[in-house]
Amino acid sequence: MESGPMSVDSSALEPPPVPENGASEQTHGGYSRFELELEFVQSLANPQYLNYLASRKFLTNPAFVAYLAYLQYWTRPPYLKYLTFPTASLKMLELLQQEKFRQDIISPDLTMAMIVEGMKTAVEWHREG
Repeated sequence: MESGPMSVDSSALEPPPVPENGASEQTHGGYSRFELELEFVQSLANPQYLNYLASRKFLTNPAFVAYLAYLQYWTRPPYLKYLTFPTASLKMLELLQQEKFRQDIISPDLTMAMIVEGMKTAVEWHREG
């Protein structure tokens, strides 16, 4: 098997351990795997980032698609509580499991529609609160 980030067999990985006080985990560039994966899952809430991934053909790479499936562990406790914006992040992660969405998100029109919808939702939420 090739080596590199796009050839990793994500299906064989176990989710990283939840951080504990005083526990040390191997780091990559100073960050634990938990921190890196948390940051990545949260970045999925940004439709422009998803459009970028699609335009660079990440979303058609089988290894990357497998990695997105592996990240489903963020939908369950105890990981769920670490997400800052769980609704947006997890909805996008759910949509990314669908091949049609991975193909469609390259459209600037869909990307803009998702941005507008997100802003409308935020405004509604603030009015209700």
